[in-house]
Amino acid sequence: MKTIPIKPPRTLLSLAGKAIADYAMIRPGDRVMLGLSGGKDSLSLLHVLLHLKAKSPVKFELAAATVDPQSPEYHPQPLKTFMAKLGVPYFYESYPVLELAKQKMGKDSFCAFCSRMRRGMLYGAARREGYNVLALAQHLDDLAETFMMSAMFGGKLRTMRAHYVNDEGDIRVIRPFIYVRERQTAAFAKSAGLPVIAENCPACFAMPMQRWQMKQKLAQFEAANNKIFANLLTAMRPLLVEYQEND
Repeated sequence: MKTIPIKPPRTLLSLAGKAIADYAMIRPGDRVMLGLSGGKDSLSLLHVLLHLKAKSPVKFELAAATVDPQSPEYHPQPLKTFMAKLGVPYFYESYPVLELAKQKMGKDSFCAFCSRMRRGMLYGAARREGYNVLALAQHLDDLAETFMMSAMFGGKLRTMRAHYVNDEGDIRVIRPFIYVRERQTAAFAKSAGLPVIAENCPACFAMPMQRWQMKQKLAQFEAANNKIFANLLTAMRPLLVEYQEND
């Protein structure tokens, strides 16, 4: 029996819709593939895009793809059943990313190598299946953390871009959640009972680590100034379209 998608909260839909409109992310006839890890953010974006697909005057197609890096701590198999019930085209890409990282990552961090490998596999799936847009679920908290880490540890003003074309020029990458806070996706995933898949790679989630530490620092700043993320978004706006991401 087909599962009816859960309608996301109006605020979540409004913020995603504004980002999509502001950066012309989805155009008539686009075939959009969502990178679906099974975390709260990508599952929330799945439901937002499903709602927009049904209600928006801009007609587009939607599919999802999961990259399984063959980590013993990551178990995304339940997504297959969930996606089948939703009736969304779904592609499951399994590859020994972790093993390759141990052998070939060189000077890169484990997470940077894994991220590039996963992105490459998502590009490959999109090309193979004929999708011209790749949707990713990074949110405002992710952008702010990347911006602060790049400035403080790399001496560069960079963050993830909202909408850009990949180096090969054949796939547009979009981030509809750039105005959305992490707590909003967490609240929706919890209230809707979404089947969140824990991603517990020891290399990525061992603490302390820079991103986790930055998340805690930003939470402290926000406790003292509730406009901190709005101010960071204003500061980052010129970077959302002009600079290469640093994730």
